[in-house]
Amino acid sequence: MVTLQGQDVDRVVMTGGAHKDLLDHCLRKLEERYQEGETPEPKAYGLIGGTVENGTLTVSQIAPLRRNARLTEPHRSFMDDILNRYAVASVTPLERRGWVADPRESRRILTDFDQQQLELVGTYHMHRVSWKGDSLRDMPTELDTVLAEDTDLLMFIISVVDPSSPIVRAFYEGDCAAEIPLTA
Repeated sequence: MVTLQGQDVDRVVMTGGAHKDLLDHCLRKLEERYQEGETPEPKAYGLIGGTVENGTLTVSQIAPLRRNARLTEPHRSFMDDILNRYAVASVTPLERRGWVADPRESRRILTDFDQQQLELVGTYHMHRVSWKGDSLRDMPTELDTVLAEDTDLLMFIISVVDPSSPIVRAFYEGDCAAEIPLTA
């Protein structure tokens, strides 16, 4: 059990197609089927809207992030510094790793959540490349944990290392010891 936004949460339930929307976004990006106006990168990031009641976080809305502000200042310098300190080497060069949500897009999503009476309860991103010693990539990395620290949000990790069998897990602030069971 974790305390999320002042309420105890011991399980996550994804309703109304939210689980399918989440996987569809990740698989579409993995297959490099980009939408107009979307940053053309084979990685998916997004925000999650939901409500907490009686210990259950109900995920109602998946909001894919379309624009990566990582390549603009001051975001580039911030991410370069964090990645140089905490990232593990991978097939993707450091200068092409990381995602920074476009502030205008984030505001639009948060306004949408508010109109639907939903709270921002989490973020999500996919892991697509297996690493030596971590073939599934279904848990947060040290970098993920550093970036999620003090957010009071769940981090949803979607492993698409095997796209035919994606794995979705949720962790409070990206802490591997604070996983919340998820039901789709």
